[in-house]
Amino acid sequence: MDEDDRPRPKGDAASKLAAEDLSPYSIDELDDRIRLLEDEIARVEKHRLNAAAHRDAADQLFGRKD
Repeated sequence: MDEDDRPRPKGDAASKLAAEDLSPYSIDELDDRIRLLEDEIARVEKHRLNAAAHRDAADQLFGRKD
């Protein structure tokens, strides 16, 4: 089975992160976590913009189906 054919796991990583107890983390660890999350947000936004541009190009080529 191709990796893309596999069903997505139930729940997503962001929900699991949001439920995590943050009390054991130091301030430095929390700062590191914030930087990692900001980098991930930027990565997801870039992917979303690329996907939207791809979709717009397809709509221009084939016409939008409403």
